[in-house]
Amino acid sequence: MSHSIFITGIAGFIGFHTALALKKLGMNVYGCDNFNDYYDVSLKRLREQKLLDANIPVFAYDISDTKSIKALLEDNKTSHVIHLAAQAGVRYSLENPMSYIDTNVKGFTNLLETIKDIPGIKLIYASSSSVYGLNKKVPFSEKDRTDSPASLYAATKKMKELLAHTYHNLYQIPMLGLRFFTVYGPFGRPDMAYFHFAKAIDAQKTIDVYQNGLLMRDFTYIDDIVNGIVASIDTPFSYEICNLGNKKKESVNTLVSLVEKHLGKKAKINFAPFQKGDVIQTFADIEKAQNLLGFNPKTSLDKGISKFISWYQEYKNQV
Repeated sequence: MSHSIFITGIAGFIGFHTALALKKLGMNVYGCDNFNDYYDVSLKRLREQKLLDANIPVFAYDISDTKSIKALLEDNKTSHVIHLAAQAGVRYSLENPMSYIDTNVKGFTNLLETIKDIPGIKLIYASSSSVYGLNKKVPFSEKDRTDSPASLYAATKKMKELLAHTYHNLYQIPMLGLRFFTVYGPFGRPDMAYFHFAKAIDAQKTIDVYQNGLLMRDFTYIDDIVNGIVASIDTPFSYEICNLGNKKKESVNTLVSLVEKHLGKKAKINFAPFQKGDVIQTFADIEKAQNLLGFNPKTSLDKGISKFISWYQEYKNQV
């Protein structure tokens, strides 16, 4: 079936990969990005150029520009909106909390207001493993409570889920929320640990490793995440939330070791104390995504970091 799909945050890490995958499947794909400077805009421009080379239109709109976005959605007879635009990062939310409210809460509300009067649109939106907050039971299940966020970032992701449920209830918009677990890979975000570690180790600079490197994360390779998003397009849903993770938790020390292995360089490490807003572990129960989406992550952390380092070696002078 042919689809017309609008992606917010299309020049972002996940949006970029998702757009290319959908285009390869023959779908009409287009999107918007506000190119904010949370991290170096040159990387977003590099992704944008590759999207344009693939004949995927990129509009420099903020999601608060409801008039322009509504016109795009109507003109393109849009069937799905994939909402990936967000203010990312846990630690930055301690420094600039209002940017999270403006983008993740107000921005999402603007988008919901834009699409509520356009019949037939399905909404797939990004949530996060961070909504599980201070939960101690693992693996994290969609049935678990999510009312103990550890950071403002996590709180705004939970607010997105609440807003989605509200607008679904009021306007019957089909909604699917995807809780991503520590996504990594080529063209990824430079603020993420694996990317930061690679750059610092490559330059023989010291890296800060928190809590003696014992923090555990369910690292999920970008191709697996994209497969889950793509599967969502043809999945019937009314209102659902699914975890998309690798179903395996690994320590930050393991991550550092793998970056060292594939770079062929040793890290200089400063062990630092636990950071405000952080959580001890993330670990996804993916049974629901397996049943609903046929989701089946295949990429080990070793293989994924190997692919990332190969990309990094090619592009490091551009990013």
